[in-house]
Amino acid sequence: MGKILITASHYEELCGQAKKLLEESGHELIINKSDMPYYTYDQIVNIIGDVDAAIIGLDDWTEDVFKVAPKLKVIAKFGVGVDNIDGKAAKEYGIKVINAPGQNSNAVAELTVGYVIGLLRNIIPLHKKMENGEWVRLVGYEVKGKTVGLLGFGTIARLVAEKLRGFDVNMIAYDLYPNEEAANALNVKLMSRKDVIKNSDIISLHIPGNQETYHLLNKETFGMMKDGAYIINAARGAVIDMEALCNALKSGKIAGAALDAFEAEPLSKDAEILKCGNVICTPHTGAETYEAYKNVSMCTARGVLDVLNGKDPQFWTNK
Repeated sequence: MGKILITASHYEELCGQAKKLLEESGHELIINKSDMPYYTYDQIVNIIGDVDAAIIGLDDWTEDVFKVAPKLKVIAKFGVGVDNIDGKAAKEYGIKVINAPGQNSNAVAELTVGYVIGLLRNIIPLHKKMENGEWVRLVGYEVKGKTVGLLGFGTIARLVAEKLRGFDVNMIAYDLYPNEEAANALNVKLMSRKDVIKNSDIISLHIPGNQETYHLLNKETFGMMKDGAYIINAARGAVIDMEALCNALKSGKIAGAALDAFEAEPLSKDAEILKCGNVICTPHTGAETYEAYKNVSMCTARGVLDVLNGKDPQFWTNK
């Protein structure tokens, strides 16, 4: 019936149920065979002219692509954040943009909690010392009693708050559209963004990447934070000014950072952040669980089929 481009990674091995659903509906699949969850612009434009739908990873979808995609009806983000898709331009070309909200949220929330423990207990530095034959027992901190600040209080942040309740922490949060009911239910105090930054021992980012949030954490905001605060970012890389973070880590103003997203990906092996001590860097792996792949792939497959069958999709972001 049609052609569906899939640039999200690991689709054949981890998304079998969704793949079967699409193929049994009569569609031909063009599947990304690499481990990287994106195509380059040249790869996309070389095949997009004959494609009816796309299920995408981290590649950029702009008007330059839409101009050469006369058959394209729907772009499905394999995840939640659609900041790599020009939704307004897509709408002008009659292309629906959809996503899969909530389908990988638990995976990202669990990784965030793992970061908290890993940073405060120096797990990565201790492991590296043992690899070098050193038996050094670094003294860390307990999570209990710390103030955790959530910048953004959407689905993932709320799951983080729910999981951290058992650690007996103080939780504060900022959101552009504050949900008082959800905050009260999770014993989270809503504050201004400035107050969250100033009062947190651990700051966890859960905000989209856009013009308003670009380099939100910078030299000035790091200066506002508590001495020895920790930074966690499993959201979008461009939210942090990496040069400013490196300087704050080297000076000791920031005690540690855990990062799963970077402004330029993949991160270079020579990146300065990798030389900054108590740092955990992972390759944008927050949603990389078997459960998340199954959930996201089925959600996006159903959304794509709805559009190709002339129906309105459930999670239509550029309506």
